[in-house]
Amino acid sequence: MGKIKKRRLIASVAAAAGAVAIAAIVWSLFSSKGEQGGSPNGEKEKISIVISGLGMTFPAGMNENKNPYLDYIEKSTNLDINVFLPPIESYEEKLNIMMTSSSLPDMLYTGNKVWLANYVHQGKLRPLDEEIAKYGPALKEKIPQKAWDQVTFNGRIYAIPSMNEVKGIELMYVRKDWLDRLGLKPPKTLDEYYVVIKAFATQDPDGNGKHDTIGLLVTENLGRTAPLFGAFGIQLNQWLEQDGRLVYANTTPQAKEAIAFLRRLYEENLIDPDFPLNRIQNLYYDKIVSGKVGLFSATWYDTRGPIEQNKQRDPKAEWIPLEYPTGPQGYKGVYAANLVRGYGVVPESSPNAANVVKLLNFIAGEGHRDLKLGFENQVWSMKNGKMVTDFSEHNKHLYRGIYTALVDVVEPEMDKQRLDSIGEQFHLYDNLKRIEGNLISNKFTGLPTTSMGQYMSKLTTSMQDSFIEMIVGVTPLDAFEDNVARWKSEGLDEITKEVNQWYASTSK
Repeated sequence: MGKIKKRRLIASVAAAAGAVAIAAIVWSLFSSKGEQGGSPNGEKEKISIVISGLGMTFPAGMNENKNPYLDYIEKSTNLDINVFLPPIESYEEKLNIMMTSSSLPDMLYTGNKVWLANYVHQGKLRPLDEEIAKYGPALKEKIPQKAWDQVTFNGRIYAIPSMNEVKGIELMYVRKDWLDRLGLKPPKTLDEYYVVIKAFATQDPDGNGKHDTIGLLVTENLGRTAPLFGAFGIQLNQWLEQDGRLVYANTTPQAKEAIAFLRRLYEENLIDPDFPLNRIQNLYYDKIVSGKVGLFSATWYDTRGPIEQNKQRDPKAEWIPLEYPTGPQGYKGVYAANLVRGYGVVPESSPNAANVVKLLNFIAGEGHRDLKLGFENQVWSMKNGKMVTDFSEHNKHLYRGIYTALVDVVEPEMDKQRLDSIGEQFHLYDNLKRIEGNLISNKFTGLPTTSMGQYMSKLTTSMQDSFIEMIVGVTPLDAFEDNVARWKSEGLDEITKEVNQWYASTSK
C-alpha cells in the first residue's frame, strides 16, 4: 500500500474513532439520568436537550444542569432535563456528529436554517404539528405565522422557531470629544465619513502626541461593515430585487463599489490593518476600551459594553450615535435581522416530542418573564412605578439566556421596560428604534433551497475570502467579475434559479 493511501486510511480511522468517542460521550450524558419516559409513581419525566451555551459562564458551584433557573423550569414542567452544551467553537460540527449516533437526544437547538432543511430532507427530524396543537398554546399565541412558515416543509412543522427580539443590530457611534478637538462635525454622507476617518487616523485626535489611533475599526470576516455597504444600497449575503428578479448582493456592481471604498481606506492606512484578525471578544473590544478608536459600527448594546468601559477608563470620552452614511446615490441603511434566530428540533427517533413541546411552551409562555428578566426582587424590582435592575445579580445570572434563547418571543412593552431598567444612560431602546428606521431587508425569506444546502456554505467562505484579498491588495479589484463568474459556475446559478422560482410563486 502506498504512503498516501496509508495516510488516508489512518486519517479515516482517526476521524471515525473521534466520532465514535463523541457519540459515546453523548450517550453517557443522555442516558446518565436513566430511561426516557414517565414513571407510574409520579416521578419527573426525563428528557435530554442539546443547546448552545452562547459563551455564557456560570457562578461558582453552578453549571448548565445545576442552577436555580433550570430548577424553576423543571419544577414548573415536572420534567427532569439533562442539558448538554457542546463547545461553541465547533457547535454545528458536534450537532452533525450527534445526528449520526444511534442514541440521539430528545431536542437539539440550531441557529442554521440550512442545517434544519438538510435534516428534514433526510427524514431525520420529526414533524411536531400534533404536539404543538395539544401542548403548545403559548407557542401558537406568541409566535407569528411568518415564523411558522419558515419551519414548515411540505405542510408539516419541523421546528419550534425562536424569535429575534430585535429587528436590526448595527449603528454608527463616534467620539464627539475627538470631533470637537479636530473641529469636525458629525458626518452624514460617505464623503464626510471619509474625512472623519482620515482625521482620526492621522491628526492625533486623542492628543497624546503619538500616531497610534485607528480611523475605522472592522472585525474579522468583514464584520461591522454593514453601514458602509448600506451606503451603496446593499447588504452582504442578502438577496435584492433588480428588474423583477432576485440577485445575490455579493455579485452586484454595488458590492464592488463598497469593496473599492474599503480598499481605499486600507491603502491609505485609515482602516485597522489587523482587521482580519480582530475577534470581537479580544482584539476588537480591547482597541475600543483602550481609547485607540473613535468611530466604529457598534451593536445596539455596545453602549453598555466597550463604549461604557472606555468612558470609565477615560472620563473625557463622549460617545454619540451618528446618522448612517449616505452614499453617492442617496442610499443608506443596515441589514435587517432575521425574523427567526434559531430552531428547536426533535430527532425522528425520540419518543419524547410531547415533553419537548411542553418545555418550550413553558419557556415561551408562563416562564418567559422570569427567564427573560430574572427573578423579581432578586435581579430586579419595581420602585416608584419603574423597573430597577440589580446589575450584580443581573450579570451573575446572565446564563439564564441559554434557556430563554430556545424559544424567545417578542413582547415590546416588557422589552422596553427591561432595557430601560438596565440603564437609560445606555440608550438601548433608543438605539433599537434608530436602527429600525434604517433597515435593508433580505428579499428572500423562504426555506433554504436544495442547492443552498449543497453549495452556499462553500460559496460564502469563498466570497468572504475573495473580498478580503481585494481589500488588502492581495488580488486586484478587477478580479471581482472573474470571481462572480466562478461563483455562478460553482452553484450560485442553481441557487439563483431556485430562489427566483420561490419569488415567482410568492408574487402570484
